[in-house]
Amino acid sequence: MNTETLRIIDSIARDRNIDRELLICDLEQAMISAARKHFNSLDAEAFGCQMDRVSGEITMWRNLENDERETIPLESLGRIPAQTAKQVMIQRFREDERNSLLEEFSKRQGEIATGTAHRYEGGALVVQVDRAEGFMPRSEQIPGEQFHPGDRVRCLILDVRDVGNQVKIVLSRSHPDFIRRLFEAEVPEVGEHVIEVKAMAREAGFRTKIAVSSIDSKVDPVGACVGVRGSRIRSIVDELGGEKIDIVRWNESSQILIANALKPAEVDEVSLCFELGRATIIVREDQLSLAIGRRGQNVRLAARLTGWDIDILTPVEFAKSLEILEQTVKAIEGVTEQILDRMGALGMISVFDIEEVGPAVLQEELEMEAETAERVVETCAAQAKIVAEQQQKEKEEAALRRAEEEATAKALLEGGEVPAGAGVEVATDAQAETAAASILGGPPAVSPALPPARPAATPAATPAAPPEAPPEAESPGEPEDSTSAAGGWPAVPPSPESSESGDSPDRVSPSASDQPASA
Repeated sequence: MNTETLRIIDSIARDRNIDRELLICDLEQAMISAARKHFNSLDAEAFGCQMDRVSGEITMWRNLENDERETIPLESLGRIPAQTAKQVMIQRFREDERNSLLEEFSKRQGEIATGTAHRYEGGALVVQVDRAEGFMPRSEQIPGEQFHPGDRVRCLILDVRDVGNQVKIVLSRSHPDFIRRLFEAEVPEVGEHVIEVKAMAREAGFRTKIAVSSIDSKVDPVGACVGVRGSRIRSIVDELGGEKIDIVRWNESSQILIANALKPAEVDEVSLCFELGRATIIVREDQLSLAIGRRGQNVRLAARLTGWDIDILTPVEFAKSLEILEQTVKAIEGVTEQILDRMGALGMISVFDIEEVGPAVLQEELEMEAETAERVVETCAAQAKIVAEQQQKEKEEAALRRAEEEATAKALLEGGEVPAGAGVEVATDAQAETAAASILGGPPAVSPALPPARPAATPAATPAAPPEAPPEAESPGEPEDSTSAAGGWPAVPPSPESSESGDSPDRVSPSASDQPASA
């Protein structure tokens, strides 16, 4: 019996990862509780118990006066004290197991664990990790990702909480540290800290930007993270379900780092305003949509990665903003070209920036007088309201124009009538034929009811032509349509001077027939 008890205690200690000595002490305390129940005593010091660690023999006694002990046989305790000992042992064993789990997973907090998916409870995924159950809230899951019972789940141990009589293990797959740990596992240089992950910004399930640098000049941080033909980065992307990862080369210069973070877009110029923590980026028109990204994702991640508020402008918008600022400030007395240049160097490129920084910065950085600085800020604030109203009006007009174009396109596709006021002109048949001819590359089609046009003749050189003879009056030997060989126009009838000189009107010299209609 005693040997069997020791074997059970050893098994529990091994399976639950609990100290064997702790379990034996719990058993002794349970036997003391049984003795107190049997003798109906509240004094915890009145009884004692000891279990031999080798043989498993249990000895109980009662402390009497004069430091004497009275041995209590186990057979005399009865059923109720035995039930009390059982309940105390179960309770203490569970507490020991909870403490063991709390200590073990607290040490593993921030590490990657592999578990098995069990079920969903209210949107949270329950995962069996080793000998404990963890839960992954909906906010820590990758959007659109689903697991089935029995699927392998690789996740980050985000937090370990002691809640009452249980330990809650919070798991995550959407936290940025999850990708950091994946890089440490897949890229040996990152795990050995030869390559350091400087910053990271992530939108789980869509895109991640990570900035890396190397302490060894012989190791390329970007190439090492990508691997040969993308082997290393591909395994991480597969684990994340196809999430895009942009690896950015870190640089201590904020201008270079921001330009790298906005890739694949090409940046022409970066202007920093340290007072506002804002970076103004100038990109070409064809790079604007690429720099902003889908629904602003690229610029949003770049701003989080670099820690700067990023505004993206085209060269035209940038020049227009500077022009408005110059026209607003230059008229104020005390503002010179040098001050305007220093404003641009400090990243203040619009009236909105001057309004936001306030007069104190202008006095400190630009060495303006207090009165001049106040006047500059007030003027820029008034102009900023006007510019904001104009921008709002332009946005509304653009939205209205876009809605009209969409309605017109929908009506044309459905074969209905174009709505009134849509701003689209319906071309006439002649305009449509002209447009078709210009596309096909041929001459425009001419209506058969109209004769071919003749170029206008100068009145002094070509007088009015006599009426044409009817078709039946023509001689049989002449062609029906006699045109000049050079211009392709109908032949010009002879002038009255040639008739007076005795030449026949039906005979035209070859030199005269080669001349254009208008001399």
